[in-house]
Amino acid sequence: MFVSISTTGTAENPASDLGFLLHKHPDKVQRFATTHGTAHVFYPESGEQVCTAALLLEVDPAALLRQGRGKGRSGSPDHALAQYVNDRPYAASSLLAVALRTVYRSAMKGECVHRPELPGRAIPLRIGLPAVPVAGAEGPELVERLFAPLGWQVDARPVPLDEAFPEWGDSRYVRLELTGTLRLADALQHLYVLLPVLDGSKHYWVAPDEVDKLLAAGQGWLADHPEQALIARRYLSRRWSLTRLAMERLALARLAEADDREAEEIDNAVPDVPEAPEVGEAGEAGEAVEGVEGAEAGPAGPAETVGPAADAERGGSLAAQRRAAILAALARTGAARVLDLGCGQGELVGALLKEPRVTEVLGVDVSSRALTIAARRLRLDRLPERQARRVKLVQGALTYTDARLKGYDAAVLCEVVEHLDLPRLPALEYAVFGAARPAAVVVTTPNAEYNVRWETLPAGRMRHDDHRFEWSRAEFAAWARQVAGTYGYTVDLEPVGPLDPEVGAPTQLAHFRLAAEAADTPEATTTAPEGSAHR
Repeated sequence: MFVSISTTGTAENPASDLGFLLHKHPDKVQRFATTHGTAHVFYPESGEQVCTAALLLEVDPAALLRQGRGKGRSGSPDHALAQYVNDRPYAASSLLAVALRTVYRSAMKGECVHRPELPGRAIPLRIGLPAVPVAGAEGPELVERLFAPLGWQVDARPVPLDEAFPEWGDSRYVRLELTGTLRLADALQHLYVLLPVLDGSKHYWVAPDEVDKLLAAGQGWLADHPEQALIARRYLSRRWSLTRLAMERLALARLAEADDREAEEIDNAVPDVPEAPEVGEAGEAGEAVEGVEGAEAGPAGPAETVGPAADAERGGSLAAQRRAAILAALARTGAARVLDLGCGQGELVGALLKEPRVTEVLGVDVSSRALTIAARRLRLDRLPERQARRVKLVQGALTYTDARLKGYDAAVLCEVVEHLDLPRLPALEYAVFGAARPAAVVVTTPNAEYNVRWETLPAGRMRHDDHRFEWSRAEFAAWARQVAGTYGYTVDLEPVGPLDPEVGAPTQLAHFRLAAEAADTPEATTTAPEGSAHR
C-alpha cells in the first residue's frame, strides 16, 4: 500500500522543509520494520518549489496470518485461501495507519528538534492514496463527510472493478486525493484515525486502550466533528462499551477545548496578571467569568454582576469570597494534603500554597491548556525545590476513578459540578466520595435563585453557557444530603457572597466530612440555610 505527501514552497519557506517535519532526509531511502512487513520512505521529488515524500508498505501475508488477523473479509476460517490472498497488502487500512504512526511518530506529535518553529506552521499539502477501501455503500460520499469538515478538499474517485468491463460497476475502493493548508501533524492524525474508519475493520484486537489512542489522535478536532459518533463506533470496531466510553470522554473534551480557548484569550490579554477578575465585580466588560471544570474564567457572555457596588467593595470579588470560604472550611478540618479538582488556571492552588498548614496540593483538570497556564502563573519552574515538592498539576477526568486521588485530607470542587450533565454526576460522586474518599470535601456551586439579582443576565438564562444546570438552595441541599448519606459523610451548608434576604447568596457551599471525623466536632450537623425553596 502507498501514500504520498506533497507540499509546495517559496524561497523563504522551501518545500524541502518537509524533510525536517518528517525527520526523513530527502537524499536517503529508509526502511522500517513493522509487525506485518517493511515500510519504505523515499522522496520522488525534493526542491524548493515542490517536495513529495512517499511511504510504501510491503505487507507480508504470512506474517499477517501469524498474528491471527489475516483472514478474509468474511472472517470465516473456512475461507483458507482468503487468509493468504486478500486486499490487505494493497488497500490503505489500519495497517497503513499503524505504519504512519511508527515511521512518522515525531511528525505526528508535532516535534522538530532542528526547526522547532516548523510544526506549528500550516503548509499547503496534497496527500495521495491510490486505493482506499470504504465499507458500506456510501463510498465517496462518506469520504467527503469525514475529511471535508477538517478543512480538506476531497477528490474521491471510485475504482472500477475492471476498466475493460465498465458494466461490472465500481469496486469498494476509491482513489483519494486530499488537498488543504494544515499543520502536518494534524494531517497525519486525520489519516491515522480515519483510514481504519473508512475500512470499517482493524487487523488487531481492539482493547480498551484504543479509546486513549483515539482521543489522543483526535485531540483538537474529533470533539467537534459532525460524524464523531460514526468515527468512534467504527474506529473501535463497533464495540459498544468502548464506543460509549469514548463518547463520554469526548463530551468532557468539548468542555476542555472550550476552556482552552477561554484560557488562551485570558492569558493573551493579561499574561502577567496572577488572577483574572470577574466581570462586573472587579474587572472590565468582556473579561471572563466562571470557566470549565472549575476555572475562574469563561467566555464573554452573561455577566455575573454582583448587585450593589457597595457589596462588591465590602467583600471583594465573588471569586475571592469563594476562595476565602473554601480556605476557612479547610482550616476547620486542619487539612494538610489537599486536592483541587477542576483546578482551572490555578487560582485556588496559589491560595492554598500561601497557607503554611498545607503541605501538598494536587491540582487536577481535564484541560491541558488550563494546566499549562496554571503552571506558568504559579511560576512552578522557578519555585525552590522545597516549595515545588508541595504542588503538582495533573490532567484527569473527574468522572473516572483515579488512584492518584487517594490518601488526601480534603478535596475541593469549586464551581465544577454544574458543568457536568446530570446523568454523569453520580460517576463524579463515586469517583470523589466513594473511591478517592478524602476526609473532607468542599463543594461550591451557583445559587440559581440569586440569578434574578444579576442586572445583565436575561431571565431564565444560566450564568454560563457551559452550565448544564444550576440548583436552588433546596435542590443543592437535597443533593448534598443524598451524597452524604450514600457515602458516610455529614454535611454543613453555608452561603457565600452578599446575602439577600429573599434569594440568599450568589454561591452556595457544602462542607462534607467523613462521619468518623465529624463525630469529634459538635457543630458537624446536616443543615440547610433558611428560606430554601424549589425553583
